[in-house]
Amino acid sequence: MPSESAKNTVPTVNRLLAALPDQDRRLIEANGDSVQLLRGTVISEPGDRLREVYFPTDSVLSLMTPPADHAGLEVRLVGNEGMIGTPLILGVEVTLLHTVVQAAGPAWRMSREQFGEALLRSDALHTLLDRYLEVLMNQGDLLVVCTRFHLVEARLARWLLMTQDRIHGDRFHVTHEGLALLLGVRRVGITKAATALQERKLIHYRRGEITVLDRMGLKAAACGCYGRAETMYDRLLGR
Repeated sequence: MPSESAKNTVPTVNRLLAALPDQDRRLIEANGDSVQLLRGTVISEPGDRLREVYFPTDSVLSLMTPPADHAGLEVRLVGNEGMIGTPLILGVEVTLLHTVVQAAGPAWRMSREQFGEALLRSDALHTLLDRYLEVLMNQGDLLVVCTRFHLVEARLARWLLMTQDRIHGDRFHVTHEGLALLLGVRRVGITKAATALQERKLIHYRRGEITVLDRMGLKAAACGCYGRAETMYDRLLGR
């Protein structure tokens, strides 16, 4: 379970919450608390009833769906640009996804009841999250194309860039097994792709620690999907 800290004002480094007018953000401050999420913590499993929402401030979470014939596939990577618990925006209380903390850090948490009350009282919050749902729909469309048509090396480069964007740093922990699960490919494919990126001096990988050495080179190696959803986010939700 998440490790709790004392209740305080909501951190404004979550981009969704920071985009709210002051009075609406104060409503969030009065109806939530800050928690420390630990890497590997499972937030929800498919079929679970959602009891809380999370707005990551300096943590990263993976949302995965487990097809019947595969261990799983990441469908969303969420950092301080987004939130966990989006079905509740539409009044749906059950999740179909497995949600796990990919990178440890703080998040702002609200109960289902607190969140529902905030949506009723804040038109600005409702409008903002409706736009966020549109961004997620666009990301989902891109994922289908990316998974079907793009090579593992390009998809891995894209994932590394997305993760770097969310952790705001150059180094993070992930194993080859974990990457294979997240990208829905065999481990040998990840090993070949990571080796190729390392040989080009774009990344350094050792014992589950990846360091991005050349971000511009990594962007050149990534498929064209990287940046499209990010551009849409900026257009709909602002920088």
